[in-house]
Amino acid sequence: MDISIQPTPNPNALKFILSQDVKVEGKTSFKNPNQAKDVPMAAALFDLRGVDQIHFFQNVITVSKFSFEPWDSLEPSVSTTIENMIEDHDPNFKEHDPEKERRKNLPADLLQIEEILDRRIRPGLQGDGGDLAVVSYNENVLIVRYQGACGTCPSATTGTLEAIRSILRDEYDPEIEVYIAPEE
Repeated sequence: MDISIQPTPNPNALKFILSQDVKVEGKTSFKNPNQAKDVPMAAALFDLRGVDQIHFFQNVITVSKFSFEPWDSLEPSVSTTIENMIEDHDPNFKEHDPEKERRKNLPADLLQIEEILDRRIRPGLQGDGGDLAVVSYNENVLIVRYQGACGTCPSATTGTLEAIRSILRDEYDPEIEVYIAPEE
């Protein structure tokens, strides 16, 4: 198994690109060790000092770290953990997907917004080891929450947010406002 490592726009996140899948269908973000307890490789990564969040998508594991931990010590530990755990890792692991359920019951306007985000925004975010979730849409105000590497990326609150706003104004409604949800 090969692992290549790529930076992301977030200096506190790296993408570990594997020669095999870590998540066959969908994506999963783990924000804490408790969320990772049923996925042994994710749980083992959280055991490493400095790991803040983990994001699994296709053949990519994006690891976000706390700023106090230098990559020169954490990066080799992450690679070793992946190499040691990959043989027993199940890339078909399932979890309850609240997003799938949520979309079944969305009104037409929000489904249209989600389609635009799926087509124009999410591929770029996912390529950088993150993603975006819609928290709410009410009275032309869209509230979003970043996931994975995007959650702690400095450009998420500036350039990325402005790009989302601009695309939605061009393709959906020129009056739409887009804001980032406060941390939970």
